[in-house]
Formats: sequence, structure tokens, C-alpha cells
Amino acid sequence: MNNSVAILRLQDAWRECERNIYHLCHALTLLAPILPMTGKGFEYLTDAQVQSLDQFILRFTKLQDAMGSRLFPALLQYLQEPYEERPMLDKLNRLEKLRYLHNAEAWQNIHNTRNKFAHDYPDDWEKNAALINLACEAAEDMYNILTGIEEKLKTDQPALKLGKSLPVDYPKQLSL
Repeated sequence: MNNSVAILRLQDAWRECERNIYHLCHALTLLAPILPMTGKGFEYLTDAQVQSLDQFILRFTKLQDAMGSRLFPALLQYLQEPYEERPMLDKLNRLEKLRYLHNAEAWQNIHNTRNKFAHDYPDDWEKNAALINLACEAAEDMYNILTGIEEKLKTDQPALKLGKSLPVDYPKQLSL
């Protein structure tokens, strides 16, 4: 595969991550007054808060999927690393070795948090609130991974243009 196709795949994956992080930030801004979430707060969410929470969960899930299934493989392909057929853990370890990820295990924790959203606990407000708080921390980790990748690419590949820069004020929105 030629390098221009690899660049286009990386740019397309990056733009998808940008869109999701933008909407995730927006949802977190709306949720900020009720974070960190409590069981009682979760039980009495307003309709608007439920919509913001649903948006956060959707964008969290989409961002995690886009990073794991599109961005990381596209980045490895762009870097001409032969990891297409390798398991995800091998890809993560390679990205860590190349210093695009600080910790491969942190990504697995993010993935596990995402999987916890697949389960519904309709009468366990405390558990739901704890999952939201955990997801807010994991969302910040995803943001930090993206900014780390962005900075490393700017340093190592200055001619590469990914797209827009990530929101600068994102970590402030997650201060739990």
C-alpha cells in the first residue's frame, strides 16, 4: 500500500476522533454541574441531563471504537509497521514502544470501561453513577492519548497535516 493511502486513512480516522471528542466535550460541559455523579443525582436526572448523559455515553463509545479500530491501525500503517494481522494487544504494545501511547494497559482499562456501558442497572443508581464517574476519568485518558499522538506526530512528522487541533480546555471540564 502506498503512503498516500496510509495518510488518507490516518487523516480520516483522526477526523472521526475529532468529531467524537468535540461532542464528548460538549456533553461534559452540560453535565459539569452534576459531576461527580452520585447515586441520588443519577436517580433524579432531568430529561435534559439524561440527553446529555446519553450523548456522553454515545460519544465515549464511538471515540473508543474509532481510536481502537481505526486510528491505532491507521497510525501503525502510516508508520509502516507490519501489524495489520496482529492482535490488538500487540498493536498497543508496539504503539507504546514507539512512544505514541504512554501505557498500553491504560487503553485496556478504557476498553473495559466502555464494555461496562453495555450492561444496564435500572435500579442501582449508585452503580450507574460510579460507572459515569469512571467513564469521565477514562474520557480524559482518551483525550490525553489523542493529544499525545497529536504532539508526537507534530514533532516526528511535521509535514503531516491531521486536521483541526483538539479542544485545549478539555481537561478542565473533567475535573472531578
